[in-house]
Amino acid sequence: MKVMAIDYGEKRVGIASTDESGGFALPRKTFPNDEKLLENIIRFKTEEGIDRVVIGESKNYKSEANPVMEKIEKFRSDLSKLGIETILHPEILTTMEARQIQGQTDMTDASAAALILKSYIDSINNS
Repeated sequence: MKVMAIDYGEKRVGIASTDESGGFALPRKTFPNDEKLLENIIRFKTEEGIDRVVIGESKNYKSEANPVMEKIEKFRSDLSKLGIETILHPEILTTMEARQIQGQTDMTDASAAALILKSYIDSINNS
């Protein structure tokens, strides 16, 4: 099963996906958060043969929704209306962690998505 993860940001959206076995998370793309975002996500999902979509659930240390969470829920609803079911997976400071690992690059948000995806893969393998 091939899985993709989305690190939703107000300016950029990072995308990661697994290898064919579904066991390894790879940073793939960063899309601008603009009017073409849904189209870009759908095209990537189709071209890559993605079976499952995971979106990072943005909460603070107290498990309260961060301000961006309202936009994430709208984005998730928009995907659902297009027939794409999604799974929310907790993420905290993945962009900061990606910056610490590699510095700030064009792929930082995709690397943050890969961290979300790795966490998701670990959670389903340990359950």
